[in-house]
Parts: sequence; structure tokens; C-alpha cells
Amino acid sequence: QVQLVESGGGLVQAGGSLRLSCAASERTFGSYAMGWFRQAPGKEREFVAAVRRFGGRTAYADSVKGRFTISRDNAKNTLFLQMNSLKPEDTAVYYCAASHTSALPTTSRGIDYWGKGTLVTVSS
Repeated sequence: QVQLVESGGGLVQAGGSLRLSCAASERTFGSYAMGWFRQAPGKEREFVAAVRRFGGRTAYADSVKGRFTISRDNAKNTLFLQMNSLKPEDTAVYYCAASHTSALPTTSRGIDYWGKGTLVTVSS
């Protein structure tokens, strides 16, 4: 079973940047497609970004396209999310997710493992 631990969340002003990291326990990290999802208070969990097993192709939610960048370092078993030009509506708990079945997980249905999340708060 893969354990995922997110870090890098915090409080930032609108327009600022944060970089989230997700450390995976498995040396087989490279065999999983990875994604970031988020859940704001009172809302359902939503897709943010995804990347294929060996990098390359990525996918983004329209709301973050051009501002967020997903990347991975398979040698270090780590997933990243660089978030720039943050907005108050980006405030949410951000979850790292791993999929063994989906090539590019853009929905919760394709996720096999979840992290516990890290809180990002963007003040106006």
C-alpha cells in the first residue's frame, strides 16, 4: 500500500505562490499516475492537476490552468504542485492522489490511494 504525505501548505496573500510536495513511501512510485485534488469548505472534492507515470503529459482544471504546474521526481518518489498567482478561491485542503489504473487521473474514481491533505489558505 502506498502512503502519501503532503507538505507545503500554509497561509499566503492573494497573488502569492506556494509549492506543495507529496512524498510517497513506495519505490514503485514511478508505476503510479499522480494527481492533485482539493476540497474547499462546504464543497465537494475537485480535480486540480494530474501527471502520467513517467512525466510528460499533464492535465489541469480550467480554474488553475496557466497558474499551477504539476511535476514529479520519480528518483525521489515525490510529486509537486507549484501554485502561482494564488486567489482566495484557491483556499482548500489539497490532496495528493495515486492511481495504478488510470493513465491520467482526472476524477476521484480513478484513484487508488489518497494522502491526508495539506491546507492552503489564500487571504484577500
